[in-house]
Amino acid sequence: MGFPSAAAQAMRLAALCARTLPVGRSAAELRHGASAAAVTRRHLNVQATTETEKLKSIDDLPGPSLSTTLYWVFLKGYAGKSHILQGVQKRLYGPIWRSKFGPYDMVNVASPELIAQVIQQEGRYPIRSQLPHWKEYRDLRGQAYGLHVDTGPEWYRIRSALNPKMLKLREVAAYAPTVHRVVGDLLQRVELLRSRSQDRVTVPDVCAELYKFGFEGISSILFETRLGCLQEEIPKDTLRFIAATNDMLMLSETVFLFPAWSRRILPFWDRFVQAWDDLIDVARALIDRRVREIEAQVNRGEPSEGAYLTYLLASNKLSRAEVYVSITELLLGGVDTTSNTLSWALYHLARDRRIQERLYREVNAVCPGRRQPTTDDLSRMPYLKAVIKETLRLYPVVPANARFVSENEVVVDNYWFPKKTLFVLCHYAVCHDEAEFADAERFVPERWLRNQASAANGGRVTAGHYQHHPYSFIPFGVGVRACVGKRVAEMEMYFALSRLMQNYEVQVEDGPVVEAKTRTLLIPSKPINLRFLSRA
Repeated sequence: MGFPSAAAQAMRLAALCARTLPVGRSAAELRHGASAAAVTRRHLNVQATTETEKLKSIDDLPGPSLSTTLYWVFLKGYAGKSHILQGVQKRLYGPIWRSKFGPYDMVNVASPELIAQVIQQEGRYPIRSQLPHWKEYRDLRGQAYGLHVDTGPEWYRIRSALNPKMLKLREVAAYAPTVHRVVGDLLQRVELLRSRSQDRVTVPDVCAELYKFGFEGISSILFETRLGCLQEEIPKDTLRFIAATNDMLMLSETVFLFPAWSRRILPFWDRFVQAWDDLIDVARALIDRRVREIEAQVNRGEPSEGAYLTYLLASNKLSRAEVYVSITELLLGGVDTTSNTLSWALYHLARDRRIQERLYREVNAVCPGRRQPTTDDLSRMPYLKAVIKETLRLYPVVPANARFVSENEVVVDNYWFPKKTLFVLCHYAVCHDEAEFADAERFVPERWLRNQASAANGGRVTAGHYQHHPYSFIPFGVGVRACVGKRVAEMEMYFALSRLMQNYEVQVEDGPVVEAKTRTLLIPSKPINLRFLSRA
């Protein structure tokens, strides 16, 4: 595909500038009476005329060769540190560069302004990234595609059916009793592990325990049943479910990178298919069981009360096959968000007693006597939310988001890109950029407090350090393809962390700092062992 005409380029630039230029209006122009619209039009005309004459193409982008990338990954030790590699490449090539790896041909953007430009041109039906191997599995088994494979209006139809009971705060608040029951089981699990440790306070590998919590929490909402992840003896089907989830996520990237002909000699594809088979099999059994329960209630003349799954089944907006796949995919996205974020949050609280004490004072002021917090209470705990935000800034669950822009040609910075360009939004690099966040490598929850009164601070207003760019912090993604389970994940984390603080002071042994590593997700490079000291 060649370049568009100058007129077409000007139209694209005008549309882009209309969304991103208002900050460019000069104060002098506004003071002298020019309307905002007139000033914007003037800027649009000047910029569109100038820029159309010097737009570059993807081939003009700087970036590493394939051999350089392989050198970094396999010889320089970035194989498990692709999040760090974002910053290295940004320093070498600037905030926009091109890279190739396996079947990927990527345009990387690593500034909030450029991320905003991509998102604002993504179209009505954006695609995160193509997953042909997921589609191939769905076709192999004759299954519905679901959110991650369907595109266009079909994707939008499914997403519209899933959104209401997941993204509206009022609706999500209905899941609070379920989440609190799971948090209660987590507290009992912590007590059991403490009692078994040599010093009677240490919980080894906190991440593994919080993974069970995350799995149990989201499953309780999605399937409306308890799976027993936090029990002493975990049920066989639940173990199978957990193992299949881990295997599928671990194998997904490997299967995609290896060519199709390698499946005859390598085991990855067969294991990938088996993992998906186990996932769908357990999910289908849980959903079918709930369907039978609802049918029995209706036959007895009773109301079919329930939560998320009952809503989906009753809405008739999705076929049963689409419900099977959609609920399973929501589960996949809901476990690691809560477990990894809580692990890192507890680790940093254990390393900084001042921050932990401030958080405890806030929680205790809002909910004295270890009273169980409500969703209304959370609105009076700004520091709790700041701790989670700061954790997600330092350790975004996925260090980069992607956009495969299939509907539009796109202009980013002074480059023109055709349809079907894959953009990688390097938000880890942005979140760790000193130009965006002062003391970027430090854990500073206070940076998120902007003129808010804290109950633990006697109601006094605490001013924040800065006003950050809205696209410098997007841990749950952004736009219409943002994480559908964001509100549920946040509520789980707020309730779990506040109640852990009510009951325990958390400490960590002196030693080397636990670093992060990339395994598609951003995870601790080694187990985190913490001491949980009971509060009086």
